[in-house]
Amino acid sequence: MDIISEATLAAKNLPVQSLKSWTGASVIRVDMLRLDLFDPVISGNKWYKLIYNLQAAKEQGFTTILTFGGPFSNHLVAAAAAAKKYGFRAIGIVRGMEPQSTVTLKDCIAYGMQLHGVTREEYKLKNDSDYLSAVSKQFNQPFIIPEGGANEAGRKGSALIAEMISDEYTNICLSAGTGTTLAGIRSILPVHQHVIGFAPMKGGHYLEEEIKPFLSEEKHDTFHITDEWHFGGFGKITPALQSFMDSFFSETDIQLDRVYTGKMMFGLQEMIARGEFDRDAKILCIHTGGVQGNVTMR
Repeated sequence: MDIISEATLAAKNLPVQSLKSWTGASVIRVDMLRLDLFDPVISGNKWYKLIYNLQAAKEQGFTTILTFGGPFSNHLVAAAAAAKKYGFRAIGIVRGMEPQSTVTLKDCIAYGMQLHGVTREEYKLKNDSDYLSAVSKQFNQPFIIPEGGANEAGRKGSALIAEMISDEYTNICLSAGTGTTLAGIRSILPVHQHVIGFAPMKGGHYLEEEIKPFLSEEKHDTFHITDEWHFGGFGKITPALQSFMDSFFSETDIQLDRVYTGKMMFGLQEMIARGEFDRDAKILCIHTGGVQGNVTMR
C-alpha cells in the first residue's frame, strides 16, 4: 500500500467525538475530530502535511529527507518516525546549538534522525533559496521538507482532512501555527462553513494574509485567525491553562496538547461563554495531535 492510500484508509477510521460532557459546551453543540488517534507520534495534522512530501520523495527516488524544527517540534519527531516507517534516512536542522536538549529531540534520535543544531540567526534562513542550496549540497542532496510541512504538498495533504468534515457543521475550529492545515482545509470546505484558526503565539493574526493567496477570493471572508489566547507566546503555558486542560480531560477523557489544542479549546470555551456563536451553531473542533510534546514541556 502506498503512502497516500494508507492515509485515505486511516481517515475512514478516525472518530468524531461528541463533547456534550464538556461544561464548555453546555449551551451549544460541539464535537471533536480525533486526528490525534491516527498514531501516537505521527499524529494529527503532522501526518497529513507529510504524506504528499514523502510520496514525492519516494517517487523521485530520494532515500533521505531533511526538514527543520525547534527543540520542541512535533513536526520533527513526526518526520523522524515517518521516515523510519517508510525507509528514509532523516536529517533534522534544529534551531539552537544543543540538538539533544529535550525529550522531543531525543525521540527524534531514537527514530534514527540525524540532528544538526544551528544558531537562531542561521535558522532564520530556512526558507532562503541560496541557503537551501548550500544545505542540499552539504547533506548530499536530500529531499527538503520545510518547517512544519508548510508547502504545496503540505496543503494538499491537509485538504484530505476536509473529506472527514460533515456539511452539517457551521463552524470549524483548529489551531494554526503556519496556517498550512487551515489553508488546505479551507480550500475544500464549502463557503457556508466558517473556519476559525487559533494562533498559539503573539501576533499570530498575520497568518490571515499568509493564507489568503492559497484560497479563491470568494473564501477570503470565510475564515479568520484569533491570537487572543496565546498565554504569553508560543510554547508558553500558565497555571490557568494547565488547570483547564486537566478539567477538560476529566470531563471528556481527551488529552489536549499544551502548545496548540489546549489553547484552542480554552479560547473556544470563552467565545461560547461570550455568546459569539448562535445557539443553533454546530461546531467541529479538530484535534491536531501533538500530545507527546506534553512530556517534553514538563
